[in-house]
Amino acid sequence: MSGFTVFQDSYIGATIVSNRFIDEYMTEANDAQLKVYLYLVRMLNAHLETSLGDIADRFNHTEKDVIRAFKYWEKKGVLTIDYDGDNNICGVHLVNLCKEDLKGPTVESTHKSVKAPAQSPAPAKTAEKPGEIVKAEGVKAEEVNEEAVAIPIKPSFGAKELTVFSNEGGNGLVFLAQMYFGKPVTQSDLQTLCYISQTLEFSDDLVDYLLQYCAEKGKKDFRYAEKVAIGWKQSGIETPEQAKNGSQRYDKGVYDIMKRLGKNSSPTVKEMEFITGWRKKDGFSDALIMEACDRAVLSTDNNRFSYVQGILNRWKEQNINTLEDVKKVDEEFKKHQQTERKQASGGTTYTTDTSARKNLAGSFGNFKQNDIDYDELAKRIYAN
Repeated sequence: MSGFTVFQDSYIGATIVSNRFIDEYMTEANDAQLKVYLYLVRMLNAHLETSLGDIADRFNHTEKDVIRAFKYWEKKGVLTIDYDGDNNICGVHLVNLCKEDLKGPTVESTHKSVKAPAQSPAPAKTAEKPGEIVKAEGVKAEEVNEEAVAIPIKPSFGAKELTVFSNEGGNGLVFLAQMYFGKPVTQSDLQTLCYISQTLEFSDDLVDYLLQYCAEKGKKDFRYAEKVAIGWKQSGIETPEQAKNGSQRYDKGVYDIMKRLGKNSSPTVKEMEFITGWRKKDGFSDALIMEACDRAVLSTDNNRFSYVQGILNRWKEQNINTLEDVKKVDEEFKKHQQTERKQASGGTTYTTDTSARKNLAGSFGNFKQNDIDYDELAKRIYAN
C-alpha cells in the first residue's frame, strides 16, 4: 500500500494561558489587569515586541494604568520587570506558572467532571524560559502610585439630570467637547462629562484643558478622557496649571535636574514651579541650571531649590547666560581672592570694593552674603 501525505488547510491561532493563572490569580484581578496580562501572553506566544504606548492605545488606557497593572502582577509573582539606567521599564518577564505548585483549589476540585471526548488534543508544551517584552516608552515607574487614592464611583445620571446639566452649567462644556473632538456628544459621553464635572469636581477651566489635552494627543473619545481625569484626581491636580506641570514631569530634563539635586522621586507641584520658572520664565539653559544645582549640592543639604534660585538670580543680575560666562567670573573671583591673600600676608590694610566682591562671589552661589566664608567655599568648589 502506497503512503500518502496529510495536509492541514486551516490553522487555528491560539494563546495558551496557564490553568494556574485562571484558578489562582484571575478572580481577584480587575479588568485592566486581566487585559494587560493576557495581551502580554499573546505577544509572547507570537514572539512580538510591544510597548506601554501600544498596550495603552489598544485598550484605551493611560500608560499609568498599564504600569499599575505591571506592578500588580509583579507583586503577585506573575511577572518581573526590568528597568534601564533612567528607571524606565525596558523589559517584562512572564513567570512560568506551570512550574510552581498551586496555592489554592483548582476547578477540578470544585466542579464535577464530565466524560472526556474520544480524541483529546495533545497537551501543549510550555516554554522553558520566561518571556520578555521590551521597548517600553519613557514613563518613569516611580511616577505611578501603586496604592490608588479612592475615587468616587461613576453614578448613572438620570435623563432629567443630564438635561439640566447640558442646558445650564454644562452647556459650555458640551460645546467645547464637540469642538475639540469634532463630533456630537452622545448620551454616554454626556454621562462621562457630567461625572468629570460634578462627581470629580473639575472646574470648567480644568475640563476645558482636559478635553484639549486629549484632543492634542489624538485621543478624541470620552473613555480616555475619563481615565486621564481619574489620574489627575488621584494626583491632586485641581487647576490647568497643575495639569500642565504634571505633563512636564515626564520631561527627561526635569528628571536630570531632580537627580542633580540628589532627588530620585517625582517633583512635587512646588518643585515643578521652581523648575518651570528656571527653564521657561527665566530662560536658563539646562546646562546652567545643572551647574547651579551642583553648586547648591556642595553648599547645603537643605532647601536646595531655594539655593539654586538664589544662584540663578545672581547670574541673571550679572547677565550670565552660558557656562563660559560662569567660568570667566569664577576666574575673576579666584584672582580677587589671590590678591586679597597677598595683601593680607604683606601686612597691608586693604579696602576692597565690597559691592564688587559681592558681585564676584555670587558666581559661586552665595546669595546669602553675610555669613559665608568665601575662602572655604572656593576651596570646596575647586576641590571638586
